[in-house]
Amino acid sequence: MLSSQNNQDPEHTRWPSSVLVDGTFGATTLEQQHPSVNSLGKRFIDIVGALVGLTFLALLAGPIAILIKLDSSGPVFYSQTRYGLKGKPFTIWKFRSMVENADELKANVNNEAQGLIFKNAADPRITRVGRFLRKTSLDEFPQFVNVLKGEMSLVGTRPPTGDEVSRYSPHHWRRLDVKPGLTGQWQVNGRSVIKDFEEIVKLDLHYQRVWSLGHDCNLILKTFLVLFDKTGAY
Repeated sequence: MLSSQNNQDPEHTRWPSSVLVDGTFGATTLEQQHPSVNSLGKRFIDIVGALVGLTFLALLAGPIAILIKLDSSGPVFYSQTRYGLKGKPFTIWKFRSMVENADELKANVNNEAQGLIFKNAADPRITRVGRFLRKTSLDEFPQFVNVLKGEMSLVGTRPPTGDEVSRYSPHHWRRLDVKPGLTGQWQVNGRSVIKDFEEIVKLDLHYQRVWSLGHDCNLILKTFLVLFDKTGAY
């Protein structure tokens, strides 16, 4: 399990027994779960959405793979360990949108965000095809596999990296009381324009407070509008 201790491995540390929300501590245990976690309706929507998404992925994977290979050297897909419900690690998949050695070059790129996220509007590691894939969110289509497997949901929180969770403060852990999602409150409220991690945390906790199947459907529809508008992503 996970811990907010900076000097511990997130995969082998303990989930905190209490969290700080709005200035007060509230107990949280592995037995207590957000209602969305066990919702059959949400899981049904996830499965149907994942199957539709994977159908489009099957049609688009070939052309996208060719464009990626023509644009830069390296693999077509990029994988990374992320942390989901209650801090459980899983492997996330994307179409590669950066140069092959992007992780090694990260230290040379200025972080324009505040807190435990990394953003740079003109990140030089992003390839020409990669920038298009990110603008259209096509790079994230392989994650429909994660949704079908139950590691992610169509709607949820942004799945954090190991570097991020290793520096979490107590109140940050509440983000992971629900499954990570392909979209969520942060996606429809600015996507990459939001550069303060604490704002993302507030949006994630708001989502948990107001969650319902209808709210999920509303966020999915709003996501399509954001994607068609092609704003707020890079």
